[in-house]
Amino acid sequence: MKLAERFSKLTKEEKINWVISTYTNNDTDSKTIFTQYLNSDETLQKLHDEFAENTLSNYYLPFCVAPNFLINDELYAIPMAIEESSVVAAAAKSAKFWLDKGGFKTQLLGTKKLGHVHFIFNGDKQKLHTFFDEIVKQKLYLETIPITKNMEKRGGGILDITLVDKTKDLEGYFQFHAEFETMDSMGANFINSCLEQFAKTFKRELTNADGFSQIEKDSLSVIMCILSNYTPECIVRAEVSCPIEVLNQENPDYTYKFQQAIKIAEIEPYRATTHNKGIMNGVDAVVIATGNDFRAVEACVHSYAAKSGKYSSLTHCKIENGVFHFWLDLPLALGTVGGLTQLHPLVKVALKILGNPSAYKLMEIVAVAGLAQNFGAINAMITAGIQQGHMKMHLFNILNELKATEEEKSQMVEFFKKETVSYTKVVEQLKVITNRIS
Repeated sequence: MKLAERFSKLTKEEKINWVISTYTNNDTDSKTIFTQYLNSDETLQKLHDEFAENTLSNYYLPFCVAPNFLINDELYAIPMAIEESSVVAAAAKSAKFWLDKGGFKTQLLGTKKLGHVHFIFNGDKQKLHTFFDEIVKQKLYLETIPITKNMEKRGGGILDITLVDKTKDLEGYFQFHAEFETMDSMGANFINSCLEQFAKTFKRELTNADGFSQIEKDSLSVIMCILSNYTPECIVRAEVSCPIEVLNQENPDYTYKFQQAIKIAEIEPYRATTHNKGIMNGVDAVVIATGNDFRAVEACVHSYAAKSGKYSSLTHCKIENGVFHFWLDLPLALGTVGGLTQLHPLVKVALKILGNPSAYKLMEIVAVAGLAQNFGAINAMITAGIQQGHMKMHLFNILNELKATEEEKSQMVEFFKKETVSYTKVVEQLKVITNRIS
């Protein structure tokens, strides 16, 4: 293998040639695939190239839609970018199931986002707290006005700044804990810019302060200024409910088994992990389709699931006065302005399909997608089992892998209407069909 010299300075063709020659033994098929997935519109391809560094090609995911979601008495079709067909099918099925039962209800429980200036200070703690309260805090607000004024016009800005003593966890460790409202933007750049200005202001004020010794001043070390992707106070609730007799019509034990399935996920981390992964199937698909940061969402959600000290279910269920209630509380920091939301053409279309929602409305829609996905999974597991529906949706992936023709696919679909799908069974039946066709 050879070292890549000034790789980022190479043209796209030179980068592709280097990768192909260095790592694929000049495999022409790989080079062709890179080329095939490039956009023929040069302007659009240039836009995609500038989303990231060292772009070789485009990696496509299916852009899907799950229709018939009744959310707060308004009908939605929810865009989803995902490679697993069973996710979209389950979401759409859940939407249809709840359509005539009142649909989904949502409620914003908070919109606060967070950031921190992490620093080390080995000096008098009480002096530091007094200095912060009497001098520093006000200056932090004043010196970020150039950054915050536009956000404040939209109703956002800095909500509060507090000094937190973390010296029990790490010697000399303090932080400025800052709370923000960022309205329709996810707010990462806004928050980080404010935090970095906090650090500059604080260092200057402490350096010039009369009440600290030179040793104390020299002990100050700002380690980092960064937003937190854990936003437990930027949270939304999605819920469905109906009389238990509606759900128990075909199976008297249905609501009992459903409730027990949720309780198991609440107390058993092994189950909770898979349970929450299913929720995120729906959540991530909408987050990606709308140009938001699914990695940040994933990190936040799983931290929230462990907030009690034990990893647990994100969804909950109760039966009260004969009514079945199923809900999800989900921390989400999303944006509908900034980033890819204004740049990626498909993201623009996705947001149009949703009626160009505010960030708050998008939080509600995403939470509903997660709840619907979880309902679909639990419903399948306590009735027919998860594999029946999942493997039927997976059938086409297997057939495509085996390079089945359209005529063969048609016959295989018909055959597996009454058979359980497995890879071995598909291979065996495809041989039978192929011989018959030939």
